[in-house]
Amino acid sequence: MVRAALALISCTSYCAWPAGGAEVPAAVTQVIAAQRLPPSAVSFVILDPDSGHTVLAQNPDTPRAPASTIKVVTTYAALDLLGPAYIWHTRASIRGVLKDGVLDGDLILQGGGDPYMTLERWWSFAHALRVKGLRTIRGDIVIDDTAFSLSPEDPGEFDGRPNRAYNVVPDALMVNFQSVEFRVIPDAGARRVAVIASPAPANLTIENHVRFAAGRCGGAAARVDFKVASARWDRVVFGGALSPHCAERSFTRVLLQPATYAYGTFVELWHELDGEVSGKLRVEAAPPDAQTLLSFDSLSLAEVVRLTNKFSSNLMARHLLLTMGEEHSGNPATVEKGVAAIADWSRERGLDLQGVDMDNGSGLSRSTHISVLQMAQVLRTAYRSPYAPEFLASLPLAGVDGTLRSRMKLTPAGAVRLKTGHIDGVSGVAGYVTASSGKTYVLVSLVNHSRADYGAGEPVHAALVNWMLDNL
Repeated sequence: MVRAALALISCTSYCAWPAGGAEVPAAVTQVIAAQRLPPSAVSFVILDPDSGHTVLAQNPDTPRAPASTIKVVTTYAALDLLGPAYIWHTRASIRGVLKDGVLDGDLILQGGGDPYMTLERWWSFAHALRVKGLRTIRGDIVIDDTAFSLSPEDPGEFDGRPNRAYNVVPDALMVNFQSVEFRVIPDAGARRVAVIASPAPANLTIENHVRFAAGRCGGAAARVDFKVASARWDRVVFGGALSPHCAERSFTRVLLQPATYAYGTFVELWHELDGEVSGKLRVEAAPPDAQTLLSFDSLSLAEVVRLTNKFSSNLMARHLLLTMGEEHSGNPATVEKGVAAIADWSRERGLDLQGVDMDNGSGLSRSTHISVLQMAQVLRTAYRSPYAPEFLASLPLAGVDGTLRSRMKLTPAGAVRLKTGHIDGVSGVAGYVTASSGKTYVLVSLVNHSRADYGAGEPVHAALVNWMLDNL
């Protein structure tokens, strides 16, 4: 009864909301001040998705850099435009004669833009070809990546780290995020340091010069150096020294190029499947007389959207944008077509996204800007759509999974579903909070300030969530 009375007192102050929202409560303003953030650097809005009324807001119309929170726009637009059952197709065709398991000709691998062709699924693709009876390929492996038409892009332009997985550039035949995981393991018995790559593409050269250091783990005996030693990213060199008392080291890097990576991993897997390849790699469009041997389905769009949002995959979000462009305006897919598709979709849905620069749809961008109110309106539309269950299930749950697994752990289970976002100078959350009343509200909170790099945004987002849980 006391709690109910306090809630009623609080509601007297904050529940008679005018159209622009109520005065921002002290519990939030104090946190903003404690984080030494100027109010002008903070935008947030709490929206009632049923009525559309603004519950609480600060700088709601100010364009902000959203970082990965923009993925809620990209992923919901994809669900609404393409449908949750949409799938991509990766095809294998042959040109030549296939007899008794021997292909006297070329094998053409044609990418369809699958955003989630992991190594396991790539193995399944290769295995399906073996089941079709193919064993020996006497011609070349032809990679057809013409479904996407993209301008040349420097993957290191954003932050100078071109070999990091979050910077990988889309490709119509993107395999395993173009990534190789390296494990560096000191072996006391053999008195050597092993470097194990997974996968180990047939065309990747790995030079291991890491010395075995018999002493304690520390200083020079605990340093492993790594260098990408060729412009084509097809040669890596390990150096340094490692003691057997040191723990195993592991890290992942983007290597080779999309076509050479697809080729190298396919050859590796083909050999593991007791297949033979005698030709080389060619990158070109499939010839018109090629005969389809296999069409391999992707995961459904609903599954892809869940993975995109839970783990904030830049590559998968970019593939979604390109796919929407292709379905909207035809082959080949381009960024411009994808942006136009979202613009037309937003107008049809009555959403005001005027002035929003989607760029590549992932949020890994310095040019993307959107207001918290514009993003909240998209989230409101998603909440009221037939695909709300699929969309809401894609957002990270506070304290449970995805990018919120280690944050807001004390909130009620299942009450907080938020897409997170962070790049230099930007921190944000966007999604839904179910208050103690049982009613769900939209929350979008964006901090654009250099102090966001030091964690100043997270307490602000948490203060808003806690206020919603306790007062709505």
